[in-house]
Amino acid sequence: MALSTNMAASLVLFSLLLLHFTQAEELMSIDGAPSPSPQAQPIDCGIACEGRCGLSKRPNLCKRSCGSCCKRCKCVPPGTSGNYEACPCYANLTTRKNARKCP
Repeated sequence: MALSTNMAASLVLFSLLLLHFTQAEELMSIDGAPSPSPQAQPIDCGIACEGRCGLSKRPNLCKRSCGSCCKRCKCVPPGTSGNYEACPCYANLTTRKNARKCP
């Protein structure tokens, strides 16, 4: 009787431990950092590009190219120029002549 009680207690502890590890694995990504939330905040490309193109000499052209880059990359670097490290996808888009596509 004592053996079956010990066996049942061990089985319960083992199953709780297994459950704990599977839940922890779901919460962590491969590199050990917490995984991002499944519902990331969508960016409003219109407002982001208004800020990005605020000082442009050709604001309509700037907003149009910024908008297409924003829709593809889902981000726009902060400020009116530069800061491309904040959005690498935005920085890597080029035209057919290998010029930077995004303002």
